[in-house]
Amino acid sequence: MKKFLIPILVAFSLITYAQSSKRPDNWFNLDAVSDKVNGVSTEKAYKELLKDKKSTTIIVGVIDSGVDFNHEDLKEVMWTNPGEIDGNGKDDDNNGYIDDIHGWNFIGGKDGKNVSDDNLEMTRLMRKLKPKFDGKTEADFSTKDEKKELEFYSKLKEDYTKTLERYSSNYAQYKFVNEALIGITTKIKNEQKVEKVGLPEVEKFNAVDKADLKGKTIAMNILKNGDGTTTLDQVIEEIKGGLEQFKSLVEFGLNMDFDPRNIVGDDYSNSNEHNYGNNDCNGPDSFHGTHVAGIIAASRNNSMGMDGIAGNVRIMAVRCVPAGDERDKDVANAIRYAVDNGAKILNMSFGKGYSWDKKVVDDAVKYADSKGVLLIHAAGNDGADIDKVPNYPSKKFEGKGIATNFMDIGALSWKPNDEVVAPFSNYGKNTVDVFSPGVDIYSTTPKNGYKDASGTSMAAPVTAGVAAVLKSYYPTLTPEQIKKILIKSSVKTYKGKKVIKPGTKDELVKFEKLSKNAGIVNLYEAVKMAEKFTKTKT
Repeated sequence: MKKFLIPILVAFSLITYAQSSKRPDNWFNLDAVSDKVNGVSTEKAYKELLKDKKSTTIIVGVIDSGVDFNHEDLKEVMWTNPGEIDGNGKDDDNNGYIDDIHGWNFIGGKDGKNVSDDNLEMTRLMRKLKPKFDGKTEADFSTKDEKKELEFYSKLKEDYTKTLERYSSNYAQYKFVNEALIGITTKIKNEQKVEKVGLPEVEKFNAVDKADLKGKTIAMNILKNGDGTTTLDQVIEEIKGGLEQFKSLVEFGLNMDFDPRNIVGDDYSNSNEHNYGNNDCNGPDSFHGTHVAGIIAASRNNSMGMDGIAGNVRIMAVRCVPAGDERDKDVANAIRYAVDNGAKILNMSFGKGYSWDKKVVDDAVKYADSKGVLLIHAAGNDGADIDKVPNYPSKKFEGKGIATNFMDIGALSWKPNDEVVAPFSNYGKNTVDVFSPGVDIYSTTPKNGYKDASGTSMAAPVTAGVAAVLKSYYPTLTPEQIKKILIKSSVKTYKGKKVIKPGTKDELVKFEKLSKNAGIVNLYEAVKMAEKFTKTKT
C-alpha cells in the first residue's frame, strides 16, 4: 500500500504539520557539521572523497506504484532493457516479458488495463475466511489447525471492524471539513473581493448562520496552527489528498465486495505463476514511485529540479503496489524480475500488517541474496514498535532465520534535538537497522513535477541511494558487507540523547531504544569505511 507517505490518521494532523514546516533546500543531501542539518553528506562525499574515483553503472530496482520514466530529471537515468526492441510485441530477450523496456507491471492485464485501487490484505483475508469461520466456535471444528485458524479469524475480524469504523468516521469528517472550507472560502472571496483567503480575511468574515460559524471556526483552528502565510486554498488542497485516501480505503481497501484481480487475469491461487502483467511500468498513478526514484537517482548537476544521491545508476521500474495493499505473489515476482534483469539494490517503500503467503516472499528474498542483491525496506509510518507489531514484508523468515540482505529504515526529521525522529516513523530496537532523512523530502513527481513528501517511503530510498553509491564505486561488496558498512558507519550524533518517541506527543526515550545502532545513514562516512574495508579485504 502506498501508505508510507505521512499517514492521515487524525483530521488536520497532516495539514498543521506540513504547513508549519520549513526545511532547508535539498536537506537530505547536506552535512550535519557544515550545513547544520542531519542529511547524509552526499555533496561532501562527492566533493572530497569520490571526485577522482571511477564507478561502474549499477541498476536499482524501484518496486513501487510505477515510475514516470519520461520525467525530465529521470529519463536519462532509467534502465533500458538492452535485449528488447521497443514496441514490436515480441519477447526479444526471452525473459518471459514482452516489450519490458524500462521494467514490468505485475498489476496490469495483457489488454493494457491496470489495477489502480485494491483491497487491504485484511479485507482479502476476511473475504477468504468469513464463509468458513463467521459465527462459529471451537466446538464446530475438530482439528488443531482449524481451531488455530478460527482464533486468527476472530482477531482479524475485530481488527477489520475497528479499522473500517475508524476510516469511515475519518472519511465522513474530512468530507464535512472539506465542504465547510470550500463554502466559507467561496463566500469570503466574493464578499471581500480577494484572491487568497488567509487568517486576516477569515477573522474579518462575519458569520451569520450556523454553517458559516462552523466553517469559520474550523478555518481559524487550522490557520492559527500554520506559519502565518497559509491560505485556505492550500488547506483545501491538503485535505483533498486525505479525502482521496479515505475514499479509497472505505470504498475499495476495506470493501469485501470489491476485488479487481480479474483485471490481471492470472491464476491467483498459484503463487508460483510468473509471466503475467503488462509493460506499463508507469501505471495510472506513479506519484509515489516517481518520488522514490528521484531521491535515489534524479540526474545530478543538470541544472534542473533536484539532485538524487547516486550518480552512476539506472532505475528499473517494477510496478506491484496499488492504492491498497500489495499482494505477496506480486511482490515475490517483482523481486525475482528485478534480480533476473540485473538489479543489485532494490527499494521497497511499502508494507502491510497481514500477509497472504509469506513463504513466497521469503523465497524471493533468499533468491535475491543468492544473486548478491540488497533489499532496502521502509519501516512504516504508524509510530509503532515493529519488534512487536507485524510489518510485511519482513526480514524474519517464516519458521526461523533472518535475511541478512534486508534492511528496515526509519525516518528522520530535519528538525534538531529531541524532534530529530519523524513523529510518524515506526521503530524497533531489534528490527530497524538505521534512520535516514524522511521528512519534507523534495523530489520528482509525474509530468515533470517536483514536490515535498514525507514518510519512511522517502527514508528508504535515501538509504538505497547511499547503498547504490557504495556498490557503484566498490562493486565487489556483497549485500551483507554493504549492510554492515551502512550500519557501522552511521553517525551516532544522538546516541545517549533523548528524543520524542514516535507516536507520542512528548514522551522522551533514548535514541538507541528505537533502532539497532542509534545511527543515522551517512554517505561520507560509509565511503571512508568502504575504502578501508576493500583495501583490507584485498
